[in-house]
Amino acid sequence: MSSPAKKILIVDDDHDFAEAVSSYLEAQGYVVVTAHEGREGLKLAKMERPDLIIMDIVMNERTEGFFTVQELRRTAELKAVPIFVMSSLYSKITDFGVPPDSGWLAHDEFFSKPVEMPALVEKIRQRIGGGEATA
Repeated sequence: MSSPAKKILIVDDDHDFAEAVSSYLEAQGYVVVTAHEGREGLKLAKMERPDLIIMDIVMNERTEGFFTVQELRRTAELKAVPIFVMSSLYSKITDFGVPPDSGWLAHDEFFSKPVEMPALVEKIRQRIGGGEATA
């Protein structure tokens, strides 16, 4: 008997990007739900209880993702859920000055866009398991 598929929430205001990542992860055997802004993502996270969250940080409002990550970490039932940040922040703001691994945001992994999908899936498998490709 197989265990239930792991659930991933993608929060990204770029609909095409979210759809592309969602399709790739679903093909790897994950269940994916998407939100296109921070408040919607927080609401879905509380309802869906994902195993992992993929979060853009610069969305409709420049700080929307930052505040959403902070709120996720303050929510008791969600604070242990791994958060993978995916952003083009460092390619768009070349003088940002704070490296992604410096602890400035309460995330578990950082990926620059465009993302290398096999590397993303490998990190997801390391963190939450699952993700067997469907036949």
